[in-house]
Amino acid sequence: MAKLKDIAEQVGVSISTVSRVMKNDSTRSVSEETRKRIWEVAEKLGYKASRVEKKSDAKLMVHIGCVVAIPQNKYNNPYFSVILEGIEKALTEAGLRLEFVYSIENQQDIQQLQALVKEHRIDGMIIVERIDADAYQWIKQNVKAVVGVDLADRTIPVVCYDREAAAKEAVLHLISQGHKQIGYLGGPELNDPFRQEKRFLGYESAMREAGLELNDNWIIDVKWDVSLSYELTKQAFEKKGYTPTALFAASDMMAIAAMRAATERGLRIPEDIAIVGVDNIEISEFTSPPLTTIHVPKIEMGMYAVKLLLDYLEGQYSLPVRMTIPYRMICRRSSESQHSAAVNTK
Repeated sequence: MAKLKDIAEQVGVSISTVSRVMKNDSTRSVSEETRKRIWEVAEKLGYKASRVEKKSDAKLMVHIGCVVAIPQNKYNNPYFSVILEGIEKALTEAGLRLEFVYSIENQQDIQQLQALVKEHRIDGMIIVERIDADAYQWIKQNVKAVVGVDLADRTIPVVCYDREAAAKEAVLHLISQGHKQIGYLGGPELNDPFRQEKRFLGYESAMREAGLELNDNWIIDVKWDVSLSYELTKQAFEKKGYTPTALFAASDMMAIAAMRAATERGLRIPEDIAIVGVDNIEISEFTSPPLTTIHVPKIEMGMYAVKLLLDYLEGQYSLPVRMTIPYRMICRRSSESQHSAAVNTK
């Protein structure tokens, strides 16, 4: 099989010049005559361009859009904004741009989304978490390629992490620290029942396997709202009777709100109550005390979603791939047991 070296020798140019021409790289000038000669020799020698070389021109014509589940502040939200950063980073590296990022709150938004898809001639769409069912079906029917981030749909390619396993590991960590009374803060996935959400299922599984009781007063649906997480946790602390020794929150933002409620109640973290979150948002390292959490590979999920989408647009795969990216537990002071704290102070 012919190589770049063979073409370079016949044309009388460097291998790097041949490579740039094959990749349609315009950062350094090559005369039109030389370009033409390189392609003629390549064809004569039967040179087969690599995948990267073949797709250079095609990528310039690809239009990518993104729909995010969260209705507001998608760029300011410390979880979604990092996924979007990964998406935009991978698109930039591919010589592309994100045409739009959109969220859906009502029926009128669906119509606006349809108009945006047509106006921008969208070829591929990345959907970050579950969105309105009607809008989702319309996208699948009208966009050439669709990739999901943290979607359950097995008919499309998806990039995700195992939410249930991550939550279970977080709760098992608290159990290993000696906690038996563990509360839960979280929210539903779109319109599903609160207790069907994957992170709650992980919490429930860990508790039941350990033979521990689930107290309904401390299984709190905060609807993914930071203010509500603070208010409902504060109200729960004010009730007489059962108070947990630990809380697992299904997101760091919920955990941080609960930390404030606990502190205002006069509780010490972790001596009186341990708290663990999920996401490892940037601020979690700087809370007082620093928050134990599950690191979710947010930027990587965004980047891999783009890579998958481009693969499908190029016809590289026909079956829907499900890419599960590993998470990891990050233990910090907010869940440290008294025994561990004593050892660390010696």
